Amino acid sequence: MIKFWYNLAPNPMKVALMLEELGIAYEPVPVDTRKGEQHGAAFKALNPNAKVPVIDDAGTVIFDSNAILLWLADKHGRFVARDLASTERAETLAWLMFIASGVGPYSGQAVHFRTAAPEPKEYALNRYDFEAHRHWGILNERLASRTWLVGNEYSIVDMAFWGWARMVPFVLDDKEAWTRYPHLKRLLDAINARPAAARVEELRKRHSFKADMDDEARRAMFPQNERLKKQ
Repeated sequence: MIKFWYNLAPNPMKVALMLEELGIAYEPVPVDTRKGEQHGAAFKALNPNAKVPVIDDAGTVIFDSNAILLWLADKHGRFVARDLASTERAETLAWLMFIASGVGPYSGQAVHFRTAAPEPKEYALNRYDFEAHRHWGILNERLASRTWLVGNEYSIVDMAFWGWARMVPFVLDDKEAWTRYPHLKRLLDAINARPAAARVEELRKRHSFKADMDDEARRAMFPQNERLKKQ
């Protein structure tokens, strides 16, 4: 059985969606990052980068959500083009990496600088908010003329999209986000209507993670701030 270390952040949730879509047995192991559990020696032996998600698939340990999606898709022969020399496979890699290296990081940093960073932060927030909008705009434009992000069927690229897309109004601090980006909303709704997405929502209710952003949580989530105290 696959072991799946997770919390409720976008990246673990896209892996949860994939596991539910595949319908394979897995053991969810909560990692409460606001309590600092990701920094423990046992967890860092799984992922030296101290982040969720991680899976252990019959002794093969994999971290990084997009790497996990690709591993599971290739292993089970589902939700990905199997011809490694095909255009669809190439597009899968390109758009999966676009989400991994662009959409996720810029969205996350936009949230961080808007909600957690100390002043002054105008320059940083402007940069990450602009780039988050730009990246989501690229996806919205691509979806204007196609049902799915890659090929003619639902794939791991759509799952990677889904993890972050659920949070677009919050990420962009924009109540009109779905009016601005209607094609994102259309794909999000299509994925949300799938039974696997409903099962992920049930998983989200199984464990209560720490909600308070107190001093303990800030030390665990933003260890870089300790360096500021030495200046």
